[in-house]
Amino acid sequence: MSNDMPAGRSPRWRQRPAGSTWGDFGPDDQLGRLNLITRQKVREGLAEAREGLPFSLSLPLDYPGGNALNPNRHPPVLRPTRRRGLVNFNCLLGELEPGRPDVLSDDLAILHLQYSTQWDGLSHAGSMFDADGDGIPEPVYYNGFRAGVELIGPSDRADAGIDADSRQVDGRWPSTSAAHALGVGPMAEHAVQGRAAMVDLHAHYGDARTLVGYDALQRVLDADRVEIERGDIVCLHTGFAEAVLGMNRQPDPARLNALGAVLDGRDEKLLQWITDTELAAIAADNYAVEAHPAAGGDACCAALPLHEHCLFKLGVHLGELWRLSPLAAWLRAHDRYRFLLTAPPLNLPGAVASPLTPVATV
Repeated sequence: MSNDMPAGRSPRWRQRPAGSTWGDFGPDDQLGRLNLITRQKVREGLAEAREGLPFSLSLPLDYPGGNALNPNRHPPVLRPTRRRGLVNFNCLLGELEPGRPDVLSDDLAILHLQYSTQWDGLSHAGSMFDADGDGIPEPVYYNGFRAGVELIGPSDRADAGIDADSRQVDGRWPSTSAAHALGVGPMAEHAVQGRAAMVDLHAHYGDARTLVGYDALQRVLDADRVEIERGDIVCLHTGFAEAVLGMNRQPDPARLNALGAVLDGRDEKLLQWITDTELAAIAADNYAVEAHPAAGGDACCAALPLHEHCLFKLGVHLGELWRLSPLAAWLRAHDRYRFLLTAPPLNLPGAVASPLTPVATV
C-alpha cells in the first residue's frame, strides 16, 4: 500500500510506505523528525535549565562488559600509537631528540559504535519495500535511500568484523563500509539540542519485565501529568542501564533479559501515538527500546517493528543504553519531567551509529 505525495517525491522512489514521512522534509532529507527541533524548541529546552545542574547520561563506554548480551558487539580496545619506531605511550621524546624532557602518550580506539550508550542513525534499519512501484521490493532505507547505492558495504566476510583483512592501501587501512546517506554525520551537524521529556516507566512498573503498549504508556503519562509535544525528545526510564552498571562489566543475561519495561512494537496504537505526537526522537536506558524479539508476528513481519516504524518510516532516531536513573530520580523529587538535552553523536562521516555522552541540564 502506497502513500504518494507528489510535492515531496524524490527520484529515488515512486511510492512511499503508508504513514511514512518520506518527502515531508524535502526529497533529499536525511534528518527525519530532527527537523522538528527548531530554534523555538531549543529556546524551550533552554528555559528548562533553571537550576544550571547538569547530568551526564552516558554509561562508561566499556559497559555492559563482554559480549554476552550481544555476540556481535565487543568492548572498546585501546592501544598506543607509534612515534618514529617507538611505542608512543610514556614515550620519552629525549630518546628521539636528545635533551627534550617531554613524556608523551597517544592512543587509538577500536570501537563497536553500538556497544554502549548510542544513537542509531537512520541507516541502522531499512526494509524490503517496493519504492519503485514495479511490484518488486528492494532493500531501502528512510526517504528511499538505497542499499548498494548510498549505503555501501562489502559482500566478502573477510572485509567485515574486527578481524577484517587489514591490508593497507596507499599507506592506510581502508574502511570497507559507508553510509553516504543517513549516517550520523548530518545528525552531528544538526547538534541535537532541544527540550526533552522523561517518561518514568520504572517508577510505575518497577523491575519486572513489562511489555508496554499504548494503554500502559498512557497510564504513566496521565499519572505523571506528562505532555509530549511536537519536536520533543522522549526519554524512557526503565532502570535497565542502572542494573547493567551495578554488574561491574559482568552482565547477567538471564537477569537482564527479564528486567524492566520495554515498548511493544507490535502495538499499532503505540506506533500511531509516535506518529501523532510528532516527537523528534526516542532514547531509552535499555537495549533496543522495544521488546526483542518482538511479541507475536511471523516471518512476513519486521523482527523489530518499532525500529521499522521509527527509523525506516518516520525518520525518528533511537537512543539506547542511556543512563537515566539519576536524572529521573531528581526530576521526580522536584515534580518535573522536562529538561534541556544536548546529545550530538560523534561527527564520524559514513558511520551508521555512534556512541555519545548526552547531557541533561535542569
